[in-house]
Amino acid sequence: MHTVKTTVVHGARPHFAHPARNVAALGIGPGMKIADFGSGSGAYVLAIAEALANSGHVYAVDVQGDLLRKVKREATKRSYGCVEVIWGDLEYAGATKISDEELDMVLISNLLFQINNKNAVLREARRVLKPAGRLVIIDWSDSFGGIGPQEVDVVTKESAESLARANGFELSREFPAGSHHYGLIFSKKI
Repeated sequence: MHTVKTTVVHGARPHFAHPARNVAALGIGPGMKIADFGSGSGAYVLAIAEALANSGHVYAVDVQGDLLRKVKREATKRSYGCVEVIWGDLEYAGATKISDEELDMVLISNLLFQINNKNAVLREARRVLKPAGRLVIIDWSDSFGGIGPQEVDVVTKESAESLARANGFELSREFPAGSHHYGLIFSKKI
């Protein structure tokens, strides 16, 4: 017989980052243009597309073509015509092929711990964001029992803030992104 231990946090079961819940905290409005850098299997892309209700545009940017095909299939199945997939290695300048100052928001979720050239990714985000654009970083706050990054690879909230500041962003606010994640929203310094 196995015993399952459940930790209770503030009267509720802990949860991992929940894309729809986190997207609801971002204040996405009609007609916005948004990119998900390192979109993976597209959980955030699909949640953003739902929030946009096909009134804007969301780019899924990833280096893994098989995942992008999966995102496109799922977006088509859900009739999300606002989703566009872009293959690109974010560690290289201009990899997104998105025009300068085109986007209202760039989301970087669960990506920073996976890449070597973090500055390049943030420079690309800055390049494609409008002057009033927002950068959203959601990442692991810890290494949780073999799920997520190894402890040595975790990019702390403080490190993410420092990295963003060094690349021309200032912290606007934080939001709860899950029991093992942090959420940061930055504005572009002009």
